[in-house]
Amino acid sequence: MRILMLSQYFWPESFIINDIVRTLAEQGHDVVVATGKPNYPDGKIFDGYCARGTQRERYLGKIDVLRVPLWPRGEGGAKNLMLNYLSFVFAGLLFLPWMLRKREFDAILVFAPSPILQAIPAIPLKWLKKAKLALWVQDLWPESLAATGFVKNPYVLRAVGWLVRGIYRCCDTLLVQSHAFVEPVLRYADHNKIVYYPNSMDVRSPGEAVSIPHELSDFLDAHFCVVFAGNLGTAQALDTLVQAAEHLKEDANIRLVVVGSGSRLAWLQAQKALLGLDNLVLAGRYPPQSMPQIFERSAALLVSLNADAIFAQTIPSKIQAYLAAGRPIIACLNGEGARIIQEAGAGVSSPAEQVLPLVAAIREMHRCSDVEREAMGAAGRAYFDRNFDMEIQARRLIDLLQR
Repeated sequence: MRILMLSQYFWPESFIINDIVRTLAEQGHDVVVATGKPNYPDGKIFDGYCARGTQRERYLGKIDVLRVPLWPRGEGGAKNLMLNYLSFVFAGLLFLPWMLRKREFDAILVFAPSPILQAIPAIPLKWLKKAKLALWVQDLWPESLAATGFVKNPYVLRAVGWLVRGIYRCCDTLLVQSHAFVEPVLRYADHNKIVYYPNSMDVRSPGEAVSIPHELSDFLDAHFCVVFAGNLGTAQALDTLVQAAEHLKEDANIRLVVVGSGSRLAWLQAQKALLGLDNLVLAGRYPPQSMPQIFERSAALLVSLNADAIFAQTIPSKIQAYLAAGRPIIACLNGEGARIIQEAGAGVSSPAEQVLPLVAAIREMHRCSDVEREAMGAAGRAYFDRNFDMEIQARRLIDLLQR
């Protein structure tokens, strides 16, 4: 099948779309990627790229990647993010029809974490190429804009809702990553377009392993380390994590280890210094090739989200990564994510943004025996194999695109 994968985010940024593209190519499909210049999450254009101009390259030496210019995210903030979002839309509309002029496609798939606006360049391409258009909905607009405080004006939110309705109307299929997404998407789209299609993960090695520093590996081995890995943004309830660290100061062996970067890293660093949180370790960001080593040495893995209703409907991609790692999970969130952890028997959960229940969950996990924690990890991995294996999900994706 000839597939155009369109997304503002792609390798060398770390998103599941990278593995989906690789898996589809390995299964014999002709995949082309249309994307922007990599700058997520730190907001700076990656080395070897330039914000201006178009660029062509090959992913894994065999998959064509076409890049359009965009405004980098910078340090975040409404102005920078809006320029980042809109620059990809306008550059995609301007450059992609020409860059793809000799290509024919059976289907176009838009991988759509925030912003949903990135789907707009795919709409004229659908008509030009006479291809089916599928949108893989990873984030709910306008709900997430309101939940994060990015947009507060009710008239703007209503206008965004009309824009979302127009985008959904132009799509043939809407893939939703969570069962809880169905009802919100129904407000803007026909029911017969909506299909549950969860995020998946490639559990094969992401490449040659990159060793982690001995200081970090020795630290993980020497303490009961609860590891939070991923983006450090406004949605991750990091205030709750900091307050939990305060309550756990007297627990001699428990450490909270944060692996990643993002817009709230500087705030975390300031809070750690201000409150004297020696039990909160900010390890920095590591490449995907290092994460299996970090997960393997973790006593438990932590996932947290804000208490807003929008996040109760979301399954964070890190849940799949945690399940695949076969380590016990502590979930500080509501809704779908917590349901999966409980259904899998993969760990313990506490309500979103509730500090004392989170502290209790961490202490409960600490009291468990090694055998009990290993059983949780094994149950999580078995649940992953049944529900989120990437090779199986990639074949299902092709079935959905061919309908």
